Amino acid sequence: MERLIYLDNAATSFPKPEGVYEAVLQAMRENGGNSGRSGHRLSLAAGRIVQDARMQCARLFGAPSSAQIIFTSNATMALNIAIKGTLAPGEHVITSSLEHNAVARPLHALAQTGVTVTKLPTDLQHGLNADAVKKALRSNTKLVVCTHVSNVTGTVNDIASIGALCRENRIVFLVDAAQSAGSRHIDVEKMCIDLLAFPGHKGLLGPQGTGGLYVRLGLELKTMIEGGTGSASESLAQPEAMPEKFESGTLNAPGLAGLAAGVRFIMEQGVEAIGQREAALTNRLIEGISDMTGIAVIGPGAGQGRAGVVSVRFEKLFSEEAALLLDTAFHIAVRGGLHCAGDAHRSIDARERGDTLRISPYIFNSEEEIDQCLAALEICAKGV
Repeated sequence: MERLIYLDNAATSFPKPEGVYEAVLQAMRENGGNSGRSGHRLSLAAGRIVQDARMQCARLFGAPSSAQIIFTSNATMALNIAIKGTLAPGEHVITSSLEHNAVARPLHALAQTGVTVTKLPTDLQHGLNADAVKKALRSNTKLVVCTHVSNVTGTVNDIASIGALCRENRIVFLVDAAQSAGSRHIDVEKMCIDLLAFPGHKGLLGPQGTGGLYVRLGLELKTMIEGGTGSASESLAQPEAMPEKFESGTLNAPGLAGLAAGVRFIMEQGVEAIGQREAALTNRLIEGISDMTGIAVIGPGAGQGRAGVVSVRFEKLFSEEAALLLDTAFHIAVRGGLHCAGDAHRSIDARERGDTLRISPYIFNSEEEIDQCLAALEICAKGV
Protein backbone atom coordinates (compact mmCIF):
# COMPACT_ATOMS: atom_id res chain seq x y z
CA MET A 1 0.00 0.00 0.00
CA GLU A 2 1.33 3.46 -0.95
CA ARG A 3 2.32 5.65 1.98
CA LEU A 4 -0.12 8.44 2.86
CA ILE A 5 1.09 12.02 2.62
CA TYR A 6 -0.58 13.74 5.56
CA LEU A 7 -1.22 17.46 5.02
CA ASP A 8 -4.16 18.03 7.38
CA ASN A 9 -2.27 19.21 10.45
CA ALA A 10 -4.63 22.15 10.99
CA ALA A 11 -7.25 19.54 11.93
CA THR A 12 -4.92 17.42 14.05
CA SER A 13 -1.19 16.78 13.81
CA PHE A 14 0.01 13.41 12.56
CA PRO A 15 2.26 11.61 13.16
CA LYS A 16 3.23 12.37 16.76
CA PRO A 17 6.76 12.11 18.17
CA GLU A 18 7.51 8.59 19.34
CA GLY A 19 7.79 9.84 22.91
CA VAL A 20 4.13 10.85 22.88
CA TYR A 21 2.97 7.33 22.07
CA GLU A 22 5.28 5.90 24.72
CA ALA A 23 4.11 8.33 27.40
CA VAL A 24 0.42 7.56 26.81
CA LEU A 25 1.00 3.81 26.93
CA GLN A 26 3.17 4.01 30.04
CA ALA A 27 0.55 6.13 31.83
CA MET A 28 -2.15 3.58 31.05
CA ARG A 29 -0.06 0.49 31.84
CA GLU A 30 1.85 1.66 34.91
CA ASN A 31 0.17 4.75 36.38
CA GLY A 32 -3.53 4.11 35.90
CA GLY A 33 -4.86 5.69 39.08
CA ASN A 34 -7.19 8.69 39.31
CA SER A 35 -5.35 11.95 39.90
CA GLY A 36 -6.34 13.69 43.15
CA ARG A 37 -8.90 11.08 44.14
CA SER A 38 -6.88 8.75 46.38
CA GLY A 39 -3.67 8.58 48.38
CA HIS A 40 -2.23 5.35 46.99
CA ARG A 41 0.80 5.21 44.73
CA LEU A 42 -1.09 4.92 41.42
CA SER A 43 -3.23 7.95 42.20
CA LEU A 44 -0.16 9.93 43.24
CA ALA A 45 1.65 8.87 40.07
CA ALA A 46 -1.29 10.08 37.96
CA GLY A 47 -1.22 13.35 39.88
CA ARG A 48 2.45 13.81 39.02
CA ILE A 49 1.63 13.25 35.36
CA VAL A 50 -1.02 15.96 35.43
CA GLN A 51 1.24 18.39 37.27
CA ASP A 52 4.08 17.74 34.84
CA ALA A 53 1.79 18.58 31.90
CA ARG A 54 0.64 21.72 33.69
CA MET A 55 4.21 22.85 34.31
CA GLN A 56 5.28 22.15 30.72
CA CYS A 57 2.39 24.21 29.30
CA ALA A 58 3.03 27.07 31.76
CA ARG A 59 6.67 27.12 30.74
CA LEU A 60 5.86 27.10 27.02
CA PHE A 61 3.46 30.04 27.26
CA GLY A 62 5.38 32.07 29.83
CA ALA A 63 2.73 31.70 32.54
CA PRO A 64 4.05 32.74 35.97
CA SER A 65 2.27 29.86 37.75
CA SER A 66 1.26 26.40 36.59
CA ALA A 67 -1.91 26.77 38.70
CA GLN A 68 -3.16 29.22 36.05
CA ILE A 69 -3.28 26.40 33.46
CA ILE A 70 -6.56 24.49 33.51
CA PHE A 71 -7.05 21.39 31.40
CA THR A 72 -10.02 20.73 29.16
CA SER A 73 -10.89 18.14 26.54
CA ASN A 74 -10.18 20.53 23.65
CA ALA A 75 -9.75 24.21 22.72
CA THR A 76 -13.48 24.59 22.05
CA MET A 77 -14.31 23.82 25.67
CA ALA A 78 -11.56 26.19 26.81
CA LEU A 79 -13.00 28.98 24.64
CA ASN A 80 -16.50 28.37 25.96
CA ILE A 81 -15.27 28.55 29.55
CA ALA A 82 -13.41 31.79 28.81
CA ILE A 83 -16.19 33.49 26.83
CA LYS A 84 -19.18 32.46 28.92
CA GLY A 85 -17.26 32.83 32.15
CA THR A 86 -16.41 36.45 31.30
CA LEU A 87 -19.47 37.98 29.63
CA ALA A 88 -22.85 38.90 31.11
CA PRO A 89 -26.00 40.44 29.59
CA GLY A 90 -25.55 44.14 28.90
CA GLU A 91 -21.83 43.83 28.18
CA HIS A 92 -20.02 44.28 24.86
CA VAL A 93 -17.48 42.03 23.12
CA ILE A 94 -15.30 42.68 20.06
CA THR A 95 -14.13 39.93 17.74
CA SER A 96 -12.85 39.46 14.18
CA SER A 97 -14.57 38.27 11.03
CA LEU A 98 -12.19 35.30 10.68
CA GLU A 99 -13.13 33.36 13.79
CA HIS A 100 -13.67 29.61 14.11
CA ASN A 101 -17.13 28.49 15.21
CA ALA A 102 -15.61 27.74 18.62
CA VAL A 103 -15.67 31.53 19.10
CA ALA A 104 -18.46 32.60 16.75
CA ARG A 105 -21.11 30.19 18.07
CA PRO A 106 -20.70 30.95 21.79
CA LEU A 107 -20.86 34.65 20.95
CA HIS A 108 -23.99 34.08 18.87
CA ALA A 109 -25.59 32.22 21.77
CA LEU A 110 -24.70 35.02 24.20
CA ALA A 111 -26.09 37.62 21.81
CA GLN A 112 -29.52 36.05 22.37
CA THR A 113 -29.16 36.80 26.10
CA GLY A 114 -28.31 40.49 25.80
CA VAL A 115 -24.57 40.52 25.09
CA THR A 116 -23.67 42.92 22.25
CA VAL A 117 -21.23 41.49 19.69
CA THR A 118 -19.14 43.59 17.28
CA LYS A 119 -17.44 41.66 14.45
CA LEU A 120 -14.72 43.73 12.84
CA PRO A 121 -13.88 43.17 9.15
CA THR A 122 -10.43 41.59 9.08
CA ASP A 123 -7.83 42.04 6.36
CA LEU A 124 -6.71 38.68 4.94
CA GLN A 125 -3.14 39.89 4.49
CA HIS A 126 -2.49 41.74 7.74
CA GLY A 127 -5.12 40.52 10.18
CA LEU A 128 -7.20 42.38 12.74
CA ASN A 129 -6.20 46.03 13.00
CA ALA A 130 -5.57 47.28 16.54
CA ASP A 131 -6.71 50.78 15.58
CA ALA A 132 -10.03 49.34 14.39
CA VAL A 133 -10.37 47.57 17.74
CA LYS A 134 -9.67 50.85 19.54
CA LYS A 135 -12.35 52.68 17.56
CA ALA A 136 -14.87 49.93 18.35
CA LEU A 137 -14.39 50.18 22.12
CA ARG A 138 -17.40 51.20 24.20
CA SER A 139 -17.89 52.05 27.83
CA ASN A 140 -19.33 48.55 28.41
CA THR A 141 -16.73 46.62 26.39
CA LYS A 142 -15.70 43.69 28.58
CA LEU A 143 -13.86 41.34 26.21
CA VAL A 144 -11.84 41.26 23.00
CA VAL A 145 -11.44 37.79 21.53
CA CYS A 146 -9.59 36.80 18.38
CA THR A 147 -7.71 33.95 16.83
CA HIS A 148 -3.93 34.16 16.66
CA VAL A 149 -3.92 32.43 13.26
CA SER A 150 -6.92 31.91 10.99
CA ASN A 151 -7.70 28.23 10.49
CA VAL A 152 -8.91 29.02 6.97
CA THR A 153 -6.46 31.52 5.47
CA GLY A 154 -3.36 31.38 7.66
CA THR A 155 -3.74 35.10 8.40
CA VAL A 156 -1.78 36.12 11.52
CA ASN A 157 -3.20 38.66 13.98
CA ASP A 158 -0.81 40.96 15.86
CA ILE A 159 -1.90 39.77 19.28
CA ALA A 160 0.83 41.72 21.09
CA SER A 161 -0.51 45.05 19.80
CA ILE A 162 -4.12 44.11 20.52
CA GLY A 163 -3.14 42.82 23.95
CA ALA A 164 -1.38 46.08 24.84
CA LEU A 165 -4.46 48.04 23.78
CA CYS A 166 -6.72 45.87 25.91
CA ARG A 167 -4.45 46.08 28.95
CA GLU A 168 -4.32 49.88 28.63
CA ASN A 169 -8.12 50.01 28.61
CA ARG A 170 -8.60 47.32 31.28
CA ILE A 171 -10.43 45.00 28.89
CA VAL A 172 -10.07 41.23 29.06
CA PHE A 173 -8.14 39.81 26.09
CA LEU A 174 -8.77 36.21 24.98
CA VAL A 175 -6.63 34.54 22.30
CA ASP A 176 -7.55 31.39 20.38
CA ALA A 177 -4.19 29.69 19.83
CA ALA A 178 -5.58 26.62 18.06
CA GLN A 179 -3.41 27.15 14.99
CA SER A 180 -0.38 28.80 16.58
CA ALA A 181 0.49 26.99 19.83
CA GLY A 182 3.72 25.11 19.20
CA SER A 183 4.83 26.91 16.04
CA ARG A 184 4.61 30.60 17.03
CA HIS A 185 6.08 32.32 20.05
CA ILE A 186 3.47 33.10 22.72
CA ASP A 187 4.28 34.83 25.99
CA VAL A 188 1.09 35.56 27.90
CA GLU A 189 2.68 38.17 30.15
CA LYS A 190 4.66 40.10 27.53
CA MET A 191 1.74 40.00 25.08
CA CYS A 192 -0.80 41.09 27.74
CA ILE A 193 -2.95 37.98 27.18
CA ASP A 194 -5.51 37.42 29.94
CA LEU A 195 -6.93 34.16 28.59
CA LEU A 196 -5.27 31.74 26.15
CA ALA A 197 -7.13 28.73 24.78
CA PHE A 198 -5.07 25.95 23.22
CA PRO A 199 -5.61 22.41 21.89
CA GLY A 200 -3.23 19.62 22.80
CA HIS A 201 -3.64 17.64 19.60
CA LYS A 202 -2.48 20.10 16.93
CA GLY A 203 0.81 22.00 17.06
CA LEU A 204 1.60 20.74 20.55
CA LEU A 205 1.69 17.20 19.13
CA GLY A 206 -0.32 15.62 21.96
CA PRO A 207 -3.27 13.22 21.75
CA GLN A 208 -6.80 14.18 20.83
CA GLY A 209 -9.04 14.87 23.80
CA THR A 210 -6.57 17.28 25.39
CA GLY A 211 -6.50 21.06 25.60
CA GLY A 212 -6.36 23.86 28.08
CA LEU A 213 -6.90 27.45 29.12
CA TYR A 214 -4.46 29.89 30.68
CA VAL A 215 -6.23 32.27 33.10
CA ARG A 216 -4.39 35.38 34.28
CA LEU A 217 -3.82 35.53 38.01
CA GLY A 218 -6.60 37.56 39.66
CA LEU A 219 -9.05 37.25 36.75
CA GLU A 220 -12.38 35.90 37.96
CA LEU A 221 -14.45 33.66 35.67
CA LYS A 222 -17.84 32.08 36.25
CA THR A 223 -17.83 28.28 36.14
CA MET A 224 -19.73 26.31 33.50
CA ILE A 225 -19.50 22.95 35.25
CA GLU A 226 -19.49 22.10 38.94
CA GLY A 227 -18.72 18.75 40.53
CA GLY A 228 -16.08 16.59 42.12
CA THR A 229 -12.60 18.08 42.21
CA GLY A 230 -10.91 15.93 44.82
CA SER A 231 -10.76 18.94 47.14
CA ALA A 232 -13.09 20.59 49.69
CA SER A 233 -15.46 17.64 49.37
CA GLU A 234 -17.33 18.64 52.53
CA SER A 235 -18.66 21.79 50.79
CA LEU A 236 -21.51 21.99 48.27
CA ALA A 237 -19.91 25.11 46.80
CA GLN A 238 -17.42 24.76 43.96
CA PRO A 239 -13.85 25.38 45.21
CA GLU A 240 -12.43 28.79 44.31
CA ALA A 241 -8.84 27.60 44.21
CA MET A 242 -7.17 27.23 40.82
CA PRO A 243 -7.00 25.02 38.89
CA GLU A 244 -9.58 22.83 40.67
CA LYS A 245 -12.31 25.45 40.18
CA PHE A 246 -12.53 24.55 36.47
CA GLU A 247 -11.51 20.87 36.55
CA SER A 248 -14.55 18.98 37.80
CA GLY A 249 -14.48 15.28 37.06
CA THR A 250 -11.70 12.90 36.13
CA LEU A 251 -8.87 14.32 34.05
CA ASN A 252 -7.44 12.52 31.03
CA ALA A 253 -4.13 11.60 32.68
CA PRO A 254 -2.88 9.36 29.82
CA GLY A 255 -3.71 12.08 27.31
CA LEU A 256 -1.96 14.68 29.45
CA ALA A 257 1.09 12.42 29.69
CA GLY A 258 1.18 12.49 25.91
CA LEU A 259 0.64 16.26 25.88
CA ALA A 260 3.55 16.79 28.26
CA ALA A 261 5.75 14.67 26.00
CA GLY A 262 4.63 16.68 22.97
CA VAL A 263 5.38 20.00 24.67
CA ARG A 264 8.80 18.75 25.77
CA PHE A 265 9.52 17.81 22.15
CA ILE A 266 8.43 21.30 21.04
CA MET A 267 10.75 22.99 23.54
CA GLU A 268 13.66 20.69 22.69
CA GLN A 269 13.30 21.50 19.00
CA GLY A 270 12.57 25.18 19.67
CA VAL A 271 9.40 27.03 18.73
CA GLU A 272 11.35 29.35 16.43
CA ALA A 273 12.96 26.45 14.58
CA ILE A 274 9.60 24.72 14.20
CA GLY A 275 8.06 27.92 12.87
CA GLN A 276 10.86 28.33 10.36
CA ARG A 277 10.45 24.76 9.17
CA GLU A 278 6.70 25.19 8.80
CA ALA A 279 7.23 28.47 6.94
CA ALA A 280 9.72 26.92 4.51
CA LEU A 281 7.30 24.12 3.60
CA THR A 282 4.39 26.57 3.34
CA ASN A 283 6.30 28.98 1.10
CA ARG A 284 7.36 26.12 -1.17
CA LEU A 285 3.72 25.10 -1.47
CA ILE A 286 2.39 28.60 -2.19
CA GLU A 287 5.14 29.46 -4.66
CA GLY A 288 4.45 26.26 -6.55
CA ILE A 289 0.72 26.97 -6.72
CA SER A 290 1.36 30.50 -7.95
CA ASP A 291 2.81 29.09 -11.18
CA MET A 292 -0.39 27.12 -11.94
CA THR A 293 -3.58 28.08 -13.74
CA GLY A 294 -7.04 27.03 -12.60
CA ILE A 295 -6.15 27.24 -8.91
CA ALA A 296 -5.65 30.20 -6.56
CA VAL A 297 -4.47 30.70 -2.97
CA ILE A 298 -7.07 32.36 -0.72
CA GLY A 299 -5.22 34.47 1.83
CA PRO A 300 -1.69 35.81 2.28
CA GLY A 301 1.07 34.98 -0.17
CA ALA A 302 4.39 33.39 0.68
CA GLY A 303 6.42 35.02 3.43
CA GLN A 304 6.82 35.27 7.18
CA GLY A 305 3.59 37.23 7.58
CA ARG A 306 1.44 34.11 7.33
CA ALA A 307 1.13 30.71 8.97
CA GLY A 308 1.10 27.15 7.68
CA VAL A 309 -2.60 26.98 6.80
CA VAL A 310 -3.11 27.28 3.04
CA SER A 311 -6.56 27.47 1.45
CA VAL A 312 -6.96 27.14 -2.30
CA ARG A 313 -9.86 27.22 -4.70
CA PHE A 314 -10.19 25.56 -8.12
CA GLU A 315 -11.96 26.92 -11.17
CA LYS A 316 -13.24 23.50 -12.25
CA LEU A 317 -13.64 21.49 -9.03
CA PHE A 318 -15.40 21.91 -5.72
CA SER A 319 -13.04 21.53 -2.79
CA GLU A 320 -14.68 18.32 -1.54
CA GLU A 321 -14.23 16.79 -5.00
CA ALA A 322 -10.58 17.76 -5.03
CA ALA A 323 -10.03 16.42 -1.50
CA LEU A 324 -11.56 13.08 -2.47
CA LEU A 325 -9.45 12.90 -5.62
CA LEU A 326 -6.26 13.71 -3.72
CA ASP A 327 -7.04 11.01 -1.16
CA THR A 328 -8.10 8.21 -3.47
CA ALA A 329 -5.84 8.81 -6.46
CA PHE A 330 -2.76 10.39 -4.92
CA HIS A 331 -2.86 9.24 -1.26
CA ILE A 332 -2.72 12.81 0.03
CA ALA A 333 -4.80 13.78 3.08
CA VAL A 334 -6.18 17.35 3.03
CA ARG A 335 -9.52 18.91 3.94
CA GLY A 336 -12.23 20.39 1.74
CA GLY A 337 -15.25 22.43 2.85
CA LEU A 338 -15.92 25.28 5.25
CA HIS A 339 -13.54 24.20 8.06
CA CYS A 340 -15.98 24.95 10.91
CA ALA A 341 -15.58 28.68 10.23
CA GLY A 342 -18.64 30.07 8.47
CA ASP A 343 -17.78 33.68 9.35
CA ALA A 344 -14.34 33.37 7.80
CA HIS A 345 -15.73 31.97 4.56
CA ARG A 346 -18.34 34.70 4.37
CA SER A 347 -15.55 37.22 4.83
CA ILE A 348 -13.40 35.90 2.00
CA ASP A 349 -16.08 35.08 -0.55
CA ALA A 350 -18.55 37.39 -2.23
CA ARG A 351 -19.82 34.52 -4.34
CA GLU A 352 -22.34 31.86 -3.41
CA ARG A 353 -19.66 29.20 -3.15
CA GLY A 354 -17.51 29.59 -0.04
CA ASP A 355 -15.63 26.28 0.20
CA THR A 356 -11.86 25.92 0.02
CA LEU A 357 -9.36 23.10 -0.07
CA ARG A 358 -7.12 23.44 3.00
CA ILE A 359 -3.55 22.16 2.98
CA SER A 360 -1.63 22.35 6.25
CA PRO A 361 1.95 21.03 6.43
CA TYR A 362 3.90 20.65 9.65
CA ILE A 363 7.38 19.72 10.75
CA PHE A 364 7.22 16.01 9.89
CA ASN A 365 6.46 16.72 6.24
CA SER A 366 9.24 16.79 3.66
CA GLU A 367 10.00 18.92 0.61
CA GLU A 368 9.42 15.85 -1.54
CA GLU A 369 5.90 15.49 -0.12
CA ILE A 370 5.15 19.12 -0.90
CA ASP A 371 6.37 18.59 -4.47
CA GLN A 372 4.17 15.50 -4.83
CA CYS A 373 1.23 17.51 -3.55
CA LEU A 374 1.95 20.27 -6.08
CA ALA A 375 2.02 17.76 -8.94
CA ALA A 376 -1.35 16.38 -7.82
CA LEU A 377 -2.84 19.86 -7.40
CA GLU A 378 -1.84 20.74 -10.98
CA ILE A 379 -3.74 17.73 -12.25
CA CYS A 380 -6.79 18.70 -10.14
CA ALA A 381 -6.58 22.26 -11.45
CA LYS A 382 -7.09 20.92 -14.96
CA GLY A 383 -10.38 19.40 -13.81
CA VAL A 384 -9.24 15.84 -14.48
